[in-house]
Amino acid sequence: MADVTIPDNIFYIIIAVIALVAIIVILMQWRKVREAQSNVEFLDKQAQLRKIELVEQDLESKRMMENVIPLPKEQQERLSNIRKGTSDLMQQTGFLHNEVNERVTRLEARTEYLKLQKLLLDIEKKEQELDKKSSKTIKSEDVQAVRGIKGGKP
Repeated sequence: MADVTIPDNIFYIIIAVIALVAIIVILMQWRKVREAQSNVEFLDKQAQLRKIELVEQDLESKRMMENVIPLPKEQQERLSNIRKGTSDLMQQTGFLHNEVNERVTRLEARTEYLKLQKLLLDIEKKEQELDKKSSKTIKSEDVQAVRGIKGGKP
């Protein structure tokens, strides 16, 4: 076999190119890591600001609840009348709802009863028809049996 030797200058150039590619890859990865870290820090700061904003809103609403402005007597009376009227309407609605449910139940029971009566009448008619048919068959058999006993012609 032929002995292939690479000149020293070309060898150093190949190693330099490989090292350059490795350095470029390392720099790109390092840049991506730094961007990810800065994004995480940014999101963390945004979350902290949002928490502070929520706490401030909560404190503001709590302060507003503590500083309730008393209503004049006339408005308090109107408010109590409205509440009483609402309560009365709710009671009346509940009563009417119960009444409607009771009537619907009665109507369903009546409808079911009428259906059952109709079925009963149909069954009775069919029984009568069957009784008529069976009594005719029994009578003709009895006549033939009596003729056989007396010695008559069948």
